[in-house]
Amino acid sequence: MADLAPDRRLRRLELTVTRRLDGLLHGEHRGLLPGPGSEIAGSREYRPGEDEVRRMDWAVTARTAVPHVREVDADRELTTWLLVDASPSMEFGTAELDKRELAVAAVAAVGFLTAGSGNRLGAQVLGPHGLRRFPARGGRTHLLGLLRALLAAPRAAGVDPGAAPGLAEGLAAVGRVAARRGLVVVVSDLLDGLPDDPAASPPWEAALRRLAVRHQVLAVEVTDPRELELPDVGLITLVDPETGRRREVFTGDRRLRARYAEAALAQRAQVRQVLRRCGAAHLPLRTDRDWCADIVRHVHAQRRLALAPAAGRAGPAPRPGALRGGAA
Repeated sequence: MADLAPDRRLRRLELTVTRRLDGLLHGEHRGLLPGPGSEIAGSREYRPGEDEVRRMDWAVTARTAVPHVREVDADRELTTWLLVDASPSMEFGTAELDKRELAVAAVAAVGFLTAGSGNRLGAQVLGPHGLRRFPARGGRTHLLGLLRALLAAPRAAGVDPGAAPGLAEGLAAVGRVAARRGLVVVVSDLLDGLPDDPAASPPWEAALRRLAVRHQVLAVEVTDPRELELPDVGLITLVDPETGRRREVFTGDRRLRARYAEAALAQRAQVRQVLRRCGAAHLPLRTDRDWCADIVRHVHAQRRLALAPAAGRAGPAPRPGALRGGAA
């Protein structure tokens, strides 16, 4: 895709997303993370085995002596905020796409999957020259404009790596503009400041945790196969794109390649643990995999989770008689 003109690349990307994700692009209020809504719409009688205990309306239950649960309306308008990592480490790639191009594809998928009547999409782009903000707006024209800007953005050549803002700064910026509860999608390799000690917290964990308290958060982790294992190609020079440091490595050493693969697996496991602690959903994408298929699997898994029986998620439901203080 990189050898095509920006407009042709954008058209091909749009066709890929709309054709491959056609089964998911339906309904007025669609999204990547389906939820029960947040607006209180009254109460109704409790249904054993169907309703979650945490939705009990205790005030109405006490007043009527009959168990009631709160009803909520699905949010009629969804605001999605994207934090797109366009830092130097995202320009690496050894497969059909580099990580930055895969990030743009993920943005396109999020944009089309969350599009709908009244829904809006905004973005913060974390680039080597600073943060660039795209206000939250609706419509296909706005989404295509964002994608065009991402495809046409200059690369990081010649930029001082130390001057670029970090992922924590980008997350904090999203928190400042995302005033209303909605969906926050972080598209990044999540390598920024990742400590060597698996028990230590990366500098962006606190900001991500704060976002997850108020919003639904989806972390789209973008990786390349060469970040997970080294090929046996002899002597190579590795360059850290974030710091510019260089190091020569002899990849013919089998033990070195094994240590590298082990460290890479531990690093990805560390990222998963951080996301789990923060309460963020996790969607891993790789440059050498079918990213559309991975997104479809993720959405189906989220919908199955949302439609799972309440009793299976929250344990056995109490008997109505027990809630009233009498015998069933």
